[in-house]
Amino acid sequence: MALRVAVIGAGPAGLCAARYLSAEPDRYLPTVYEQTAAVGGTWVYTDRTGTDEHGLPVHSSMYKNLRTNIPKEAMVFTDLPYDSSLPSYLSHKEVLRYLENYAEHFGLHKYIQFLTRVDGVKPVHGTMKWQITTCKVTTPDSPTTEQFDAVMVCNGGRYSVPNTPVIPGTDQFQGRTLHSHDYRVPEPFSGRNVVILGGSASGIDICVELAQVAERVVISHSNPPIMKIHKLPPNVTQAPRVESIVGPNTVRFQDGQEFLVDDIIYCTGYSLSFPFLKPECGITINDGRAYPLYMHVLNTTYPTMSFVGLPRNALAFALFQLQVKLALGVLDGSISLPSKAVMDHETEQDYKSRQETGLPPHRAHDVFPLYMSYVTDLAIVTGQPDPKGQNSMFADSIMNVLADPQHFRNAEYKITGPETWERVPHQSEEQQLSTAK
Repeated sequence: MALRVAVIGAGPAGLCAARYLSAEPDRYLPTVYEQTAAVGGTWVYTDRTGTDEHGLPVHSSMYKNLRTNIPKEAMVFTDLPYDSSLPSYLSHKEVLRYLENYAEHFGLHKYIQFLTRVDGVKPVHGTMKWQITTCKVTTPDSPTTEQFDAVMVCNGGRYSVPNTPVIPGTDQFQGRTLHSHDYRVPEPFSGRNVVILGGSASGIDICVELAQVAERVVISHSNPPIMKIHKLPPNVTQAPRVESIVGPNTVRFQDGQEFLVDDIIYCTGYSLSFPFLKPECGITINDGRAYPLYMHVLNTTYPTMSFVGLPRNALAFALFQLQVKLALGVLDGSISLPSKAVMDHETEQDYKSRQETGLPPHRAHDVFPLYMSYVTDLAIVTGQPDPKGQNSMFADSIMNVLADPQHFRNAEYKITGPETWERVPHQSEEQQLSTAK
């Protein structure tokens, strides 16, 4: 009899799980639970912020003009290419269209229960099964409970609950504050002085976009020198972390500088959140870390529970494929796991190695730049091809974001072999090369 597998979320990771589960109908019967009415997860843009039409928190963090900071050549499922006529850096609409095509191509819609929220997941005592409690968002007072043989958590868990740090003096500030989760368009910031907290992808991107309309932008971050942001617009200043807010409209940085500010935007990431996991699952969420998860995927207490898409700063779609293959290899018995004690030890050693390099707890699942070998390790364990080309292309594109955040998307990538590629420089790079000569 086919194993019943619950898949939570119909974003890229959930669709990937459904694609490979449904490819073996004699072995698996997937049910995908999706809280919204569409596939795509965070790639589904909405003008709304706060809550949706059903009173639930808006999941997506897309802003209107967002384009990917990773080329499509490195952000693709290996079994379905993008339209070759598209540029390397895509709008969120084009990525969503790709995901919709993926779901259509592999016939996934029939496995998805839309507008269905997962409220509870726990192991069934004395069995090897899972109890999943769900409800329709239109009738939240009528829950349904079913049993499954396995569960795959594919809703990311890290891109929908904003993390807003507590800054001394915030209660004095009389300007506008918001998290990047609620940022949609630049026009409300026209002619204003803005401080952006955070120098990762969203902070850099929003900084460059706001510089086109704002009077002045300060991007406050603690990136180490190797990650320093270069070639920002002329009305953008970099500053260290914010120390405090002094008075109704003044921000003080750690180096003593002060800045008169109209608006503060927190590009400070998200809290890891899986509110549907009951304590019996044996998973602890603390400071952005979920544990114990073997290879960042498998619940070491109950390996029939897997998490797909948890790593941050990582190759996306090809990585999801490898993580799904790991989970399915455990389910079908083709992958033998070490003992729980060994898995927990390896998991803890991975975390300790991060602490020793100075990474904070919330980077416990980061891949770039120190843990790029993670993708290779997954490929070896699963017996799948190592997406070395995509992985190195991903790393190259991230470094270019920092090197030239205004123009890096002008570059085009070209696959030249199974593991090789080339980047056609954008105009500013060509000018540098000619000057160097």
